[in-house]
Amino acid sequence: MQKNNRTYINESIRAKEVRVIDENGKQAGIMPLYEAVKLAKEKLLDLVEVSEEAVPPVCRIMDFGKFKYEQNKKAQEAKKKQVVIHLKEVKFRPNTDEHDYNFKLKNAVSFLKDGNKVKLTVTFKGRELAHTELGIKVILRAIEDLKEFGVPEFPIKPDVKRTFSTIIVPVKTAKKTAEKDAVKTEKTKEQEKTA
Repeated sequence: MQKNNRTYINESIRAKEVRVIDENGKQAGIMPLYEAVKLAKEKLLDLVEVSEEAVPPVCRIMDFGKFKYEQNKKAQEAKKKQVVIHLKEVKFRPNTDEHDYNFKLKNAVSFLKDGNKVKLTVTFKGRELAHTELGIKVILRAIEDLKEFGVPEFPIKPDVKRTFSTIIVPVKTAKKTAEKDAVKTEKTKEQEKTA
């Protein structure tokens, strides 16, 4: 596929000369476009441009319908294997009531169990900004209460003028990240020893 997400076939190929690969994957050589299209049509197939950047462009003789079908199938398989992690936000205030705190914490737990990241945010209004330590205590308490379901991705930090936040990552995701980091450090240590 080309950068503009369009595949050029037969007469829509813009080059005057192309490098041709036949249906068996063997090089047929460089030839004028009209000859390559004629060769493909004789075999009841299409001439498909596979590499536009090459000079001359590389074209392959193949069944274009089958080619598109295979590409779509590969894209669907890749999409199935993708794991989508959403970022959910739970907002607190420095003076959040106990019942509200528990309700919001319950939501955060369900988000983490579903495999989503949770952003814990404390927003300050007016004079509350003079006591930011109260908001930080609320986030620290939430982190402590959520420690069996997730771990902080980074320390508490101010977002904008009036908010502090952190992101909690589900335990499963955090373990995978830690394992990847451990493998990377082992590889770098081995490379240092061999160097």
